[in-house]
Amino acid sequence: MNQQPPTGMMDHPPPPPTTGAADNPVIVIAPQYCTPNQVDLQIAKKVAFQTVDNNLGAFDINGNMIFKVENFYDRVTKSSGYNGWRMSRILVDVARGPDTIVSLKPKKYSSGRWNAYRGYSTNAKDLLFSVKRSKCLQFKTNLDVFLASNATESVCDFKIKQSYNHKSCVIYRGRSKSIIAEMHKQRTVRGGVFGNDTFSVTVHPNVDYAFVIALRVVLDEINTGGGGRDEVREDSGYVVGAGCGG
Repeated sequence: MNQQPPTGMMDHPPPPPTTGAADNPVIVIAPQYCTPNQVDLQIAKKVAFQTVDNNLGAFDINGNMIFKVENFYDRVTKSSGYNGWRMSRILVDVARGPDTIVSLKPKKYSSGRWNAYRGYSTNAKDLLFSVKRSKCLQFKTNLDVFLASNATESVCDFKIKQSYNHKSCVIYRGRSKSIIAEMHKQRTVRGGVFGNDTFSVTVHPNVDYAFVIALRVVLDEINTGGGGRDEVREDSGYVVGAGCGG
């Protein structure tokens, strides 16, 4: 049974089926993040006392934080015997937990590919989805999303298309024109969320909104050149979980 979204999320009657997922729900992370109505959220960075470092947070229309992104450090052991840490991102459910629901990790030795795992896992059995740049030559960021069940990756399960100026992006189901979510640069403050890089997020009915936020985190990392290559030595004072917190 679908659960209702946290208080403060705006529900609307479903749009026409051609632009949503009414007949085929999109559930990637968990069914509790999928509702029969449209869900409106906002995301922002640098929100005082709420977001972490330059990571984003997701809020309802009343300004209540739903998800936040934190830093997490994985141990790296190279063939040379050098030990260090590689930073990845974790998506934390503030409203329902708080629990870490997804770990977002750049794939080693790849350019612009990220994997999403359930919880803190890096085990293949806990892989949820992967994101990578589209192969075609492009002057704007287009990303292909592959679910863990899509082993061949011959056709993407979802596609993210971002505008040239990075002020909007749309997430489609596969290569179709069926939209599951949209994001637009927000000029006005809603619910007292004062921060940087504020966007409105419209998640269509029967679409996993935690999945949509996780995709936005990866998009931001790829836009800023984040690839998890930033390793630090063990004696530098960093420990697992450094950078986490409110």
